[in-house]
Amino acid sequence: MPDLHDRLEIVDALYRFALGQDLKDRELFASSFAADAEVDFRPAAARWGASPPVLTGRDGIVDTILGMFTGRVDTTHQVTNPRVTVDGDTAHLTALVEAQHLLSPHHRTHALLKNRYDVDLVRDGDRWVMRRVVIDNAWFTGDPVAIFG
Repeated sequence: MPDLHDRLEIVDALYRFALGQDLKDRELFASSFAADAEVDFRPAAARWGASPPVLTGRDGIVDTILGMFTGRVDTTHQVTNPRVTVDGDTAHLTALVEAQHLLSPHHRTHALLKNRYDVDLVRDGDRWVMRRVVIDNAWFTGDPVAIFG
């Protein structure tokens, strides 16, 4: 059963990422990342003509994302179709994540994104954390530029 436990913990890293963002819970959000993590949103953003930098380091990622959304954007994330491969203390996860972004307090401006996540993870004690996250967009509705700039 250790493999099953690892698989659940691996998917939980992405759940912590999603819920931590939705709740603006810094500790929960940060718990999803390795200290040397990298988040690459460029493939998704390219769909609407944006070119953000790759975010690096747990603190930099958390500060940037929560700083951009807290008090300005309400989010809800749904994680589906997780696929996991485990190789010792490293793992790979793919999933679909639907992310609704609504400008606060006027939810008329929104962007609904269906994204493909490609995630490399490492074991960190009893849990797994994301080391590299690449986010690509399958489709969107609304106005991502209003949300992400």
